[in-house]
Amino acid sequence: MDDRVTRTLKTIAIAMAVLFIGWATYDRFVADVAPGDMAYHAGNRAFEDAEYARAAADYRQALAEAPDHIWALRGLARTLHLQGQYEESLALYDQVIERDPDFAGTYANRGILLDSMGRHEDALDDYDRALALDAEVAEGPHWLTRFLRNQPEAPPTIVDRARYLRAELAKPEAERVLRVPDIDGQQRSYKQ
Repeated sequence: MDDRVTRTLKTIAIAMAVLFIGWATYDRFVADVAPGDMAYHAGNRAFEDAEYARAAADYRQALAEAPDHIWALRGLARTLHLQGQYEESLALYDQVIERDPDFAGTYANRGILLDSMGRHEDALDDYDRALALDAEVAEGPHWLTRFLRNQPEAPPTIVDRARYLRAELAKPEAERVLRVPDIDGQQRSYKQ
């Protein structure tokens, strides 16, 4: 390789390393971190690793540091849902909606919870509300999110579930099939 090209590549590599170290130092020691943010981010990492007990503890720590941390409240609601603590999760979703009634993801997640609880009509109402607020929630997890979750196939979206519920609720009650555990277990919460 040409001497000039080698020097240029070395200079670029050194500059990138210095910039990265500078950014990491700023981010760690200088940037303002709101109370509860560190615990909230730790909760998110635990949630993504499916370590729900640790995620719940981290979200609770974030809320202890900052009781109005709405993102930690959303995370705790998602986590409790996956732990089967439906009533407590529902109460948290209701609190979040009271504080921020225009956030579509909360309605989508509460709809998934209500669906899990067998409250299908209420779930359908929340799915419709989420879609009315933000049509992008219909797309489900982004391909990169699915890649990071090792999920090659796109899971059912709230649009798919709403369509299915409408069709089933239109049938006579004896003919309805509202739960298919293998398929229902594939639906993931929305994380914004």
